[in-house]
Amino acid sequence: MEETRVKQIFKSRLKGKKTKIDARMRDELILEYTPLIKYIAHRIAMRLPPHVEIDDLISSGVIGLMDAIEKFDPSLDIQFKTYAEFRIRGAILDELRAMDWVPRSVRQKAALLENTYAELEQRLGRAATDEEAAAALNISVPQLYEMIDQARGIALISLDELGVSFGDGDRKSLLSFLADPKEIDPTTLLNLDEIKAATAQCIEHLPEKERLVISLYYYDELTMKEIGRVLEITESRVSQIHTKAILRLRGKLRKIL
Repeated sequence: MEETRVKQIFKSRLKGKKTKIDARMRDELILEYTPLIKYIAHRIAMRLPPHVEIDDLISSGVIGLMDAIEKFDPSLDIQFKTYAEFRIRGAILDELRAMDWVPRSVRQKAALLENTYAELEQRLGRAATDEEAAAALNISVPQLYEMIDQARGIALISLDELGVSFGDGDRKSLLSFLADPKEIDPTTLLNLDEIKAATAQCIEHLPEKERLVISLYYYDELTMKEIGRVLEITESRVSQIHTKAILRLRGKLRKIL
């Protein structure tokens, strides 16, 4: 669906009216963006154990799309497709968190890896090597790789998990500001700019191969198998590199935020 058609559907909201989309237009949008929901769900499912049903993820994605339709503001400098992707992905990740499908032991290992990478980088002033991370954990490099493989499923990061904390303990995700930009005060806007800059800086400081995998996976949207062919390594090795990169990013961003 062309963006001009989307704007026509949301044209009443361009005048600042909080109008609801009629059922026919809503169904048109859902039908148009169903392939996007399936695409996002399958990309996430690739990093999950087989017992997680893809249909459950798709159902959650549909709810995310409906939420996007209700809250989208066409006056923003953002396309509906981009906003819908954020909402769909966020809804799927919310469903995974609610399912609590990751064993506590795996969560603990992922947290340990995150903290270890973050502390080593702070102490060394650079990204830690596999050997240094293994030594800090008092395990062998093969044991480190085994931990990373176990943490593969939990190494999911999304815009919805990042946000701004306020003095009263309240916390809002970045998506809430996309939905209602009028809520942004100058201080919050500064915080959001700082988050963007911090995220970009964290990615820039990743080891070269990890940075490349992140770029190919999230920006070029290649699959793990396709990235493996590009880098001439196995798909499992690509998955391992991706997980390490995400664990490093999560550790850094948690300390910053």
